[in-house]
Amino acid sequence: MELISNILLIAGALGAAVYCIVLSRRLKKFNQLESGMGGAIAVLSAQVDELTKALEKAQSTANTSAEQLRTLTKRAEIGAEKLEIMLASLHDLPEPAPQDTTPEPRPAPTVPLEPVMTEEANAPKRPRVVRRRNRDNMEAAE
Repeated sequence: MELISNILLIAGALGAAVYCIVLSRRLKKFNQLESGMGGAIAVLSAQVDELTKALEKAQSTANTSAEQLRTLTKRAEIGAEKLEIMLASLHDLPEPAPQDTTPEPRPAPTVPLEPVMTEEANAPKRPRVVRRRNRDNMEAAE
């Protein structure tokens, strides 16, 4: 009886050893950084870190922009109040006397009697050369 129990115990130990070897190989393949899930997990972890930093930077920028907007809004409200006070004080002023709004006549523009001759006007004119491109070459270049 002892012999049978020892044989079963050795078989169980060998089965557990084979199972551990199989699990070990699968875990190595799973954790390989180049091709396995370990590489994907490492890449995703790095992207999460980058996104977290970008989010923190965006939040700080948004907070500073919001603070600047608050100060500008307060300045605008103060300016609007001053404008309202100035507008109200304009209503208290007496109306100005009507003025003659007819425009004064303007003198006619003077035109020179003789055209002014320059050295460029006396110089002989050079012939103009016009070059045209062949449309077939342009289509081939495109």
